[in-house]
Amino acid sequence: MTRGKLAALQDRLAGLGEMMFRPILPGATLRDRMIACCGALLGIAATGLLCRNMLAFMSSAPVLVAPMGASAVLLFAVPASPLAQPWSIVGGNTLSAIVGVLVAAVIPDPMLAGAAAVALAIATMSLTRCLHPPGGAAALTAVLGGPAVTEMGIKFAFFPVAVNSILLLTAGLMFHRLSGHRYPHKAVNSHRTGDPPPQLRPGLTQGDVDVALRTLAETLDVSRDDLGALLVNAELHALERLHANITCREIMSRDLVTVTPDTHPQLARARLLEHGFRTLPVVDGQTMVVGIVGHEQLSHGDALHHGARVASVMVPAATELPDTPVFRLLGRLSDGRTHDVVIVDQNRRVLGMITQTDLLVVLARTALARAVQTGVDGLGDALPRGYLRDVTAGRA
Repeated sequence: MTRGKLAALQDRLAGLGEMMFRPILPGATLRDRMIACCGALLGIAATGLLCRNMLAFMSSAPVLVAPMGASAVLLFAVPASPLAQPWSIVGGNTLSAIVGVLVAAVIPDPMLAGAAAVALAIATMSLTRCLHPPGGAAALTAVLGGPAVTEMGIKFAFFPVAVNSILLLTAGLMFHRLSGHRYPHKAVNSHRTGDPPPQLRPGLTQGDVDVALRTLAETLDVSRDDLGALLVNAELHALERLHANITCREIMSRDLVTVTPDTHPQLARARLLEHGFRTLPVVDGQTMVVGIVGHEQLSHGDALHHGARVASVMVPAATELPDTPVFRLLGRLSDGRTHDVVIVDQNRRVLGMITQTDLLVVLARTALARAVQTGVDGLGDALPRGYLRDVTAGRA
């Protein structure tokens, strides 16, 4: 085989491998899949062992039912799915098992009973807002599970099905907390109010998302809130790409007021009030950023103790490099928690700071530049040459 043919064969095999092993779910990584495998291993093992060693006397049916395997896939592999939330797991499996038992008691033919049970289980889960695919398997198991399941009757829905579901869910809650996933999954408003998160208020609205979903005419395995957040995040990345020429170096504040870890909190508070700042960078003797402190941290009880230091109340600082496109900060500075980003060099020595106000000015000037560029109200002809460039760069 010639070298050219060998290279072509290697490229073809590489393409085939990429097609076969490309993640099915957007955002899925190998690390996430390995974490899901570990979670399913521990969750199913804990559920099965507990039921076998402590509750086996309650039933002659299997102490661990097959639908729990499918529930584990959702719970650990796609914990953000609306189909994998706590009520979906417990309610979906339990109510479906009840439906299966009742249908089996009414329809003698197991094939017809199984079909009816799955159909009615879908209807029941939809009406009770606990749609969970393994619930269909729970309904079918209640019909086709054999004499042991038939003998238990309605009790089968509570043990093993409900108990299995609760134990598996408990294992999932503990595992996701330890692994750093947010579960149960829900859109978070950092201010703990009823308003949507800051990124979801301008531009796209949930009404826009609903209209798009109706136009698509397909059911997606993602919540409306998550879909809206995803679209807004995509907008932010597009904005960054379109304005990559404006860097943090161009707009950052350079004459910074800083404190050290050994500064007394009252002195830090006085500097905040004197200069009208919200936060101050905390730097060490080599001007390397070690944290940030603001009014929120200085209002804690620890800051009022005699002998207290800034080091005891400061929090980690959000940092970025000076050549980073400034619009990359838009997501962080609009998340409701981050108000300032410290600009540092490769060694984390402080160079400057960008605040929400700085970014707001850039956004306003960018909008003005776009208006000028499109000739709104004839402004384009009235401005001197070079002004548009200065506005876009934040120098006008």
